[in-house]
Amino acid sequence: MSGLDLEELAEIELQRDEEEAAALGAARRPSAAPSVAPPAGPDPELSTNHPFYDVARHGILQVAGEDRFGRRVITFSCCRMPPSHELNHRRLLEYLKYTLDQYVESDYTIVYFHYGLNSQNKPSLRWLQSAYKEFDRRYKKNLKALYVVHPTNFIKILWTILKPLVSHKFGKKVTYFNYLSELREHLKYDQLSIPQEVLRYDEELRNLHAGRLPPPTKTPPPRPPLPTQQFGVSLQYLKDKNQGELIPPVLRYTVTYLREKGLHTEGLFRRSASVQTVREIQRLYNQGKPVNFDDYGDIHLPAVILKTFLRELPQPLLTFEAYEQILEITSVESSLRVTCCRQILQNLPEHNYAVLSYLMGFLHEVSQESISNKMNSSNLACVFGLNLIWPSQGASSLSALVPLNLFTELLIEYYEKVFSGRGERGAEASEQGAPGARGSVPNEGAAAGDRPASGDRPASGLARPPLPPRPLTTAWRLL
Repeated sequence: MSGLDLEELAEIELQRDEEEAAALGAARRPSAAPSVAPPAGPDPELSTNHPFYDVARHGILQVAGEDRFGRRVITFSCCRMPPSHELNHRRLLEYLKYTLDQYVESDYTIVYFHYGLNSQNKPSLRWLQSAYKEFDRRYKKNLKALYVVHPTNFIKILWTILKPLVSHKFGKKVTYFNYLSELREHLKYDQLSIPQEVLRYDEELRNLHAGRLPPPTKTPPPRPPLPTQQFGVSLQYLKDKNQGELIPPVLRYTVTYLREKGLHTEGLFRRSASVQTVREIQRLYNQGKPVNFDDYGDIHLPAVILKTFLRELPQPLLTFEAYEQILEITSVESSLRVTCCRQILQNLPEHNYAVLSYLMGFLHEVSQESISNKMNSSNLACVFGLNLIWPSQGASSLSALVPLNLFTELLIEYYEKVFSGRGERGAEASEQGAPGARGSVPNEGAAAGDRPASGDRPASGLARPPLPPRPLTTAWRLL
């Protein structure tokens, strides 16, 4: 799997982490104590003359007593990291080295509290790679243990990305803990400086796994769903509530808006958006209220809403039944793969096929502008693969990403050829506003054909309903 695939997967998993943490907090029992922690203020003993006061004042790093072997313990708390635009990550690295310099001559232990890392405050992957390289043998030799608390799938993928840089010897020093209680046998727990946010999150996880709360799942719509419900309901429900239209309103509105205003945006569909804003738009859509993306000033927001809509479908657009067939695409001879894609799509329900054709036509259109938006069919496939198909049980494995992304890339790259075999359905979808195709159909081994013509109505202000939050994956499972 390429580094690009892994970086994209890391971004997706981090967004899921945010959704899961938010949903877990929302699901707390009403009787639970509020336990809301005030923002971490600067250490009263911290002088403004400290050479790294601008970073140290956040309390990200703490020296916290000793472990069971008498080694100094240093904690790193992600929840105390401010948004990236408020923190110079180069200064953070220098501060980390400055702090460790005081202890690296002796054995020491690091405790990393992962909870609180999100798309707003995370350093770049390039920064993480360069940071690891900057810590020479002097730092690594006497680091005897690195404890990662509350790991998620993001950590697992990050470790895969960094694996080429990390020595086997260093890797053996890393231990994952799903709960704070697991630290007790290794550290003098009472000496640790643990943020209240982390304590609260740990309590919620323990309550959840003890059966005091239902397991996190896709948040269901009201029962019965609102007539205007757009997210978390089936394609059939949306068709029935929208005068028989095959293309769901949210999908049409976001596609139309992005076609008019976002085709040349660099990194389209790769960027994240505020979880709070996404939820606000979901609520508006689900209540049948107008949404004008111009009001938010972020072209990436409708792109995120489109992806979220796909993830919130009760069954993936490509259906659970097609999952195993799609995984076999890598074993098919290259010259036959497009034909194989067509055969798999023949078994899709008619409605799914029409919606998929509409979406792939638009993504093909986006890929034709890759010179400006940097989103060719391969990059788009990395983004959309996991939003179009997932297994009925559990999450897709890392090994499944290669065939899932390849299948999606073929649908986008060879759009005209893949979707040319169902004339009646294609015509029906086109009548519903699907992007039309023009130009010659590409050969399976050749480049994709000409850009499809825009067939949608203009998006004046985009209005309508959104969705319920995506199901939380078992991010806290032992890695």
